[in-house]
Amino acid sequence: MPKRPEEWLEAVTQAEKQKGIFKLFLGYAPGVGKTYSMLSEGIRRHARGEDVVIGVVETHGRKGVGELVCQLETVPRKKIEYKGTMFEEMDVDAILARKPQVVVVDELAHTNIPGSKHRKRYEDVQEILAAKIDVLSTMNIQHMESVAPTVRAITGVVVRETVPDWVPLTANETVMVDLTPEALQKRMQRGDVYAADKVSQALQNFFRRGNLIALRELALRQVTEHVDRSLENYMAAKDIRETWPVRERLAVCVSANPAAQYLIARAARMARRLDAEFYVIYVDIGRKISEPDLKSLEANLHFAEDLGAKVVRLKGRHVADAVAELVREKHITQVIFGRSSDQGLRKYLYLSAVNRFLKEAPGVDVHIVTQELD
Repeated sequence: MPKRPEEWLEAVTQAEKQKGIFKLFLGYAPGVGKTYSMLSEGIRRHARGEDVVIGVVETHGRKGVGELVCQLETVPRKKIEYKGTMFEEMDVDAILARKPQVVVVDELAHTNIPGSKHRKRYEDVQEILAAKIDVLSTMNIQHMESVAPTVRAITGVVVRETVPDWVPLTANETVMVDLTPEALQKRMQRGDVYAADKVSQALQNFFRRGNLIALRELALRQVTEHVDRSLENYMAAKDIRETWPVRERLAVCVSANPAAQYLIARAARMARRLDAEFYVIYVDIGRKISEPDLKSLEANLHFAEDLGAKVVRLKGRHVADAVAELVREKHITQVIFGRSSDQGLRKYLYLSAVNRFLKEAPGVDVHIVTQELD
């Protein structure tokens, strides 16, 4: 019997698929609804005919989560004895033997009991993905390795279970499961997150409004970075050279002139107002630079880093060409050039460089700022 069109499409898709698709549901605190959202997607996929199983889900006694768990098949967990006590962990080998299309894996940062196949749950997930099985998983922002120290400084809570930053960055899709701090606190007060006897203490400590606002900001920034990276990868893959002004990216060109620090400060203020990525560019065109000028240049670039700029050092025959290429590569939307009160040949060379940049660069806004004035 000849294959139906749907069967041909599925065969081609499976042939092209090198590994499973990893979808991460990211939150900023327990109780925002990550596990509920993950399970809801699993149930929707199951209703569309996909083979979906639960590898591991922690309900923490939450009624809504428990009701969703019952709607999907669960692969039995593996029992492991450790120091005289029996524990249960996700059974990776059983999942691989079952060969579902999608597996639901809660709490990506979890550390497995000694004696498990892998030390960390994210390593379990990597093996499942390598077997061309899609994974839906959850994580809170405080469990990212580079974020944990910041969370400790903000909340006073030591985050003991972390994942390397590269793990969430490998997600094909990241979903921010968001809830305002006020709404989360109300969920806490209703007893939807923790047992009633733990609510008061939690609200006075980790779940203080200030803590939640800061954690939410960290999570939103992580998702923004993921979106920016996805867009850049797409534009690079499609060889899209013009600038798409989805997010402002501002760059300022500087030299060894001490007056450049005014230019950098002015650009930094503009970047903050626009919530823009901020680049400071220096182009080495091969000319010999004196020791005093070298010290002045390093001071300028150090000042830029202190103001949060991404400092980029380039080499090229022409400043205009090098900057135009970076603008194209980084999809920069606004460029600032400094202008001094020089006359004669220096003024002519300056104007020539700006005109050359305008010819070479993609569509970008250009600002000319006089450096001596405040």
